[in-house]
Amino acid sequence: MRKYFIMVCLLVALGGIIPNARALPAPSSLSAREHRAAGPPPAATPAARVRAPAAREGVRQSTTVVIDAGHGGFDRGGIPRQRVPESMMNLDVAQRLKAVLQASGYRVVMTRDSDVFIPLGTRVAIANSYRDAIFVCIHFNATPRSGASGIETYFYSSQSLPLASAIHYYVAGGAPSANRGVRRRGFFVLRRTTIPSVLVECGFLTNPTEAAYAQSSTYRQKLAMEIAHGIQNRSSVALAGANRIVSNSSDSSLEPETVPLQPFIDQTHYHDPDLSRSKHKHSSGSSKSSSKSKHKKSSETASSSKSSTRKKKSAAQAED
Repeated sequence: MRKYFIMVCLLVALGGIIPNARALPAPSSLSAREHRAAGPPPAATPAARVRAPAAREGVRQSTTVVIDAGHGGFDRGGIPRQRVPESMMNLDVAQRLKAVLQASGYRVVMTRDSDVFIPLGTRVAIANSYRDAIFVCIHFNATPRSGASGIETYFYSSQSLPLASAIHYYVAGGAPSANRGVRRRGFFVLRRTTIPSVLVECGFLTNPTEAAYAQSSTYRQKLAMEIAHGIQNRSSVALAGANRIVSNSSDSSLEPETVPLQPFIDQTHYHDPDLSRSKHKHSSGSSKSSSKSKHKKSSETASSSKSSTRKKKSAAQAED
């Protein structure tokens, strides 16, 4: 009887231990549960993913890009009876460029962000109010000669040449249009700004093929991307650089590479017949007026000289 009592006690004791042993989780499941309680590692948290871009942005916080969409409001740009309005094309490319640059950490200032007219002096004043900045004017070209085509980039001061070289290198290299080169010219917004400044002519809206390109949102996005690449790589301009491989990727990341310095044509004293007449209407009118005035003055001087000569001859004959 005593043996049975001892055996029963042992069975009861074992019965209490075995269920408790089964209730313990396996080491692996316990580890997983502890990890779940502690939460994911810091690198995987949303906050960490947000902080990483902020750190990259900090590298370029001192860099400001002032984007100037040419014309606007009552000033449509181009020439009379031009079908595609230049001012709206300029604004669209400028807004796309703004988005690309902001995504890459740049501070962007727009001289106009809607279809309004901004005087040239105001545009220059906005640009000059930022010391550590660059000024990029977005334009499309126009001329009565419909066969004119191609990409041009203008600058004026020597400090602006690297920026003009880089932007032109990418835009002309990525566009299916002709390369009309980098040109030095004293446009008001380039001559009066105190920071590196360029004016990009993204093609001729009076050329049927290039006008069709410009009306494509895909092409305007491509132009914005190429201009942004030029801005990104303006400090990499050198006398000799690697050949560029044109990428069709829509990725907005801007990878640095060496850019060759572009040769340029000095047109500060030269009239280009393929430039829009409207852009030089006032200057050409004043030059014509000046020419007529000079001709008139010279005619009056010649007439006065002849009259004086005749009087002298008459006086001499009278003395004889």
